[in-house]
Order: sequence, then structure tokens, then C-alpha cells
Amino acid sequence: MTAPPPPPPGFLRIHLQGNRMLSMITPSVQVNGYSVPARFGPNVVPMPPGVHTVSAHAQWMWTYGQASQQVQVAPGQTVDVYYAAPVLTFMRGAMGSTKQKVPGLVPFVLVIVLLVLLLIGVPVVAILATA
Repeated sequence: MTAPPPPPPGFLRIHLQGNRMLSMITPSVQVNGYSVPARFGPNVVPMPPGVHTVSAHAQWMWTYGQASQQVQVAPGQTVDVYYAAPVLTFMRGAMGSTKQKVPGLVPFVLVIVLLVLLLIGVPVVAILATA
């Protein structure tokens, strides 16, 4: 009598959102605590069927953008997981089963607009006040 064949593997398709031109730091990805090679875009990882924990973070001077999610992989199934690192390094990342919004984008844009207004507005007001 022979043993039954093992179930076909499932797959995790981990989408790292963003690109090297904008974020310059490729996030690190772990599945069940083990590092897996990853790059921006979709990354396919074969997995045995079952429940798995996917986590990701970015590393600059410190670790930031931590996010994790548990996923159920069935035999022969491909499960999509999306990760978006934050714009600001003191925020958490976003992870889910659909495309994620980039955390911290609105505050970052507001800070840039405020700085531009200060750098341009103060000299213009000073010039107009002396005229």
C-alpha cells in the first residue's frame, strides 16, 4: 500500500507597492517568521496549504512600516497580499488582500506645501512690505 500523494502546493502572491525611484528602500518580507526574497511588484512564493503569517517592514536608520496579516492557503490556490510602506518613517505600513493606500501620503504633502509656502511666502511678504 502506498501513501497518498501530498496535496498540491498553494501560492502567496505578495505585491510590494511602490517602486525604487520613489521609495529607494525595498521592504523586507517574512512568511511565518522566515525571510523571503522580494522586490517591488508581485512576488510569488510556493506554500504548503494552511494558515500562514505574512509580515513586512522597511529598514532605514530604524525599522518602520511594520504590518502583518494571516492568510489561509488552500491546495492549488493563489492568495494575494498587498503591502504599502509608509511615506513617513514613524508610521505603520498597510497590508491587506486588496491594493493598499500609502500611509502618511496626505500629511507628507501638507508638510511639503507648508514648507513651500513659507520659503516663498515670507520673502514675498518682506519685499511687498518694503515697497
